[in-house]
Amino acid sequence: MIQVTKLNGEKYWINPHQIETMELNPDVTLLMLSGKKLVVKDSPEEVLSRIIEYRKKIGLVGNEH
Repeated sequence: MIQVTKLNGEKYWINPHQIETMELNPDVTLLMLSGKKLVVKDSPEEVLSRIIEYRKKIGLVGNEH
């Protein structure tokens, strides 16, 4: 799970494997595989960094084909 921040400042955690796309319009909007859209304060770079760190932590980086 990675932490993201709602526009009201509230922190919550999501499964990064469920993110289908990320859009910047102007806030970052994450479209989940379920079809749910999540608008967050975090920058795209912050979200990507957290995803990479999470994947390293669970041993997925370098094992992908």
